[in-house]
Amino acid sequence: MATPFWYNIALAIIKPLYQWRIKKRALNLEQYQQECLERFGPFQTPKNKNTIWFHAVSVGETNAAQPLIEHYLKLGHAILVTNTTQTGQARAKSLFLKAPYQDLFQAVYLPADQKHLVQAFYAKYQPKILVLVETELWPNLLDQAQQFQVPCLLVNARLSEKSAQGYRKVPSLTAPMLQKLDDLLAQDLATQQRFISLGMPKQKTQVFGSIKFDISAPEIVIRQAQQLKHNWSLAKRKIMIIASTHAPEEQLLLTALKPYLEQHAEMLCIVVPRHPERFDEVFQIAQSLNLTTQRRSLGQEILADTQVYLADSMGELWLWYALSQACFVGGSLNQPGGGHNILEPMVLNVPTVIGPNCVNFQAIVHEFLQADAIKVAQSAAEVVQILLQYLEDSNVSDRLSQHAMQVLERNKGSLHKHIAVIDQYL
Repeated sequence: MATPFWYNIALAIIKPLYQWRIKKRALNLEQYQQECLERFGPFQTPKNKNTIWFHAVSVGETNAAQPLIEHYLKLGHAILVTNTTQTGQARAKSLFLKAPYQDLFQAVYLPADQKHLVQAFYAKYQPKILVLVETELWPNLLDQAQQFQVPCLLVNARLSEKSAQGYRKVPSLTAPMLQKLDDLLAQDLATQQRFISLGMPKQKTQVFGSIKFDISAPEIVIRQAQQLKHNWSLAKRKIMIIASTHAPEEQLLLTALKPYLEQHAEMLCIVVPRHPERFDEVFQIAQSLNLTTQRRSLGQEILADTQVYLADSMGELWLWYALSQACFVGGSLNQPGGGHNILEPMVLNVPTVIGPNCVNFQAIVHEFLQADAIKVAQSAAEVVQILLQYLEDSNVSDRLSQHAMQVLERNKGSLHKHIAVIDQYL
């Protein structure tokens, strides 16, 4: 069943708005023009054809796909990654567009879901399989996969009740789209049931848990963090990180932290905003609070009097986690929030606190809460109190990290199940 006519008309109507949004978030004209070319064509020349194509919306999905992509690159498969966001693409390139993989790896933006653009993309890149990561589904993307006889899998799938309600509003798009998937590998039973209720054939679904539990910190990052600790004389600093933050989280947390940063010279807060277009805004917040701030984007180091270090770079989150001794993961204090990946700091034994709005990771957070492996705070003031407790009381932080490691170990194994299914299509 082809994509409905009205859908394609609607996309044509909103295209100027889409281009305006790209322009608004672009850091310069060159970046805007490059993204428009990748979204609307003419598409850049493929490095390789007959690739395994992974579509990962943003940073979280790219991180989830990381062990899968790495596995196939190590086997010598050519990989194409598409992303929807700037941060997702920067993350993909920082992970894989380097030795020894640069000849096998290419990352571009996903084209806008207009039929002629998606058609042209398939014709140009000629992938042998499309692996969608976690949630994002596009009607023409799936329709043309079928037309070009490209098997299409949704892996590490997750679907909140809120997202499911959104899909239910357009049944004429949702059910035909799901029926074009060859396999759906869900993180949990609730996700599987939601997809089935939306029209996904049950026999094409399996519950495999989350690949995110199979992640490990890159060795090169751990070595880099040790080098920075030495170069920047950080051995005696008490370092906390507020990561993947959204407005107004930085304002709230830095305001609450200010008295402690002023009273304790050894204390340092690393701030990693989620979106690059907010880097300058967050710097202004730190300035307005009269906090001594250095910026990664200017090549500045952490100095003896640095109170806030703005990590306004792309693709270096692992590095900042590896430098830290306590962590807040953002997108969880703001409204409506949703939360971001809590597993990365835990893999590095960094005790973690989040806010109450974590619907994107509800099942994972619940499991860590049950195991006394994470803390959930209701306010910025409470987040700060918990971060300070982690820094001051090694018994608390060690206990949390130990419990977190037990949960991580218990949940490993999803990666191998995913590989076994993908291999059937290769």
